[in-house]
Amino acid sequence: MNGIEFTLDSNSIATLVVNRPQVRNGLDWAAMDSFAAAIKRVANNKRIRALIITGAGQTFVSGGDLKALAPYTKRKDGMRLATVMGKALRALRGLHCPTIAAINGPARGGGAEIAVACDQRIMAEDADIGFVHAKLGITTAWGGARYLLQLVGYPTALELLSTARVLAAGEAKAIGLVGHLTAPGGALEAARTLAAEMAQHPAEAVQAAKRLLQFAVASPLVARHAERRLFSFLWDTEYRRQAVARFLKRG
Repeated sequence: MNGIEFTLDSNSIATLVVNRPQVRNGLDWAAMDSFAAAIKRVANNKRIRALIITGAGQTFVSGGDLKALAPYTKRKDGMRLATVMGKALRALRGLHCPTIAAINGPARGGGAEIAVACDQRIMAEDADIGFVHAKLGITTAWGGARYLLQLVGYPTALELLSTARVLAAGEAKAIGLVGHLTAPGGALEAARTLAAEMAQHPAEAVQAAKRLLQFAVASPLVARHAERRLFSFLWDTEYRRQAVARFLKRG
C-alpha cells in the first residue's frame, strides 16, 4: 500500500505502520492516499477494537516527504496537502475505536500531528517529538494545532508551535503531551498491551466513552477551514521554498 502496512490480529486490534524508512517515514502523495484509505478501512469495520499507529525502523513519522513534495510549490498544492491528510486525521480522530500512537522514534512536523490526533500516545524514552513547521515558514495543516491545544492548553501549544522546539520523551510526558513512556524499542509492545486492555471490555461501552469525550472537546468548524487556508497560503511562499531547499541540501 505505497509504504503503509495494515494488519488486523485475532483480537480485532489493527496496526498501521508507516514503512518508508529510507525517507524517515515521510509521506509522499501515494503514501498519504494509502494512509487515508487505511483509516477509512478501520472506520468501515465496526468490529475493530483498537488501532495502533507506528513507524518502521527508528522513526515514527517525519511528516511530509519533502523531497517528493519539492516540485509542488503553489497554493493549490498546499491546499491539496492540507486537505488529504487533514481529512484523514479528522477521520482518525472520529474513529469508533480507541487509537494509540506508538512513538518509537522521532515524530516531527506532520508526524507530530498524527501523534496528537490519536487518543493515546506511548513513547520510547529515546524518542522525541516536535512541531517543527515554523522552521519551514509554515504552520500545521492536518489538524495538529487543534489537537495539541486540547492536550496541553493555549500557552504551551503556542510556545511549541512558534519555537518549533523538539521535546525529549520526558519533557513530552511532563506537559501531558504523552501519556506513557517505555524503554527504547518498547513503544509498540506497550501499545499492544494497552489496546488489549481496552479490548477486553464491551465494545459499546468503550465506544460510548470515547464518543462522550469527543462531544466534550468538539472544535469549532471555523478553525478547521482557517487552518487549511493559512497553510495553503504559507505553502506558496519563497521563504518555505528556500527553507525546503536548505533542508534537501543537507541530505
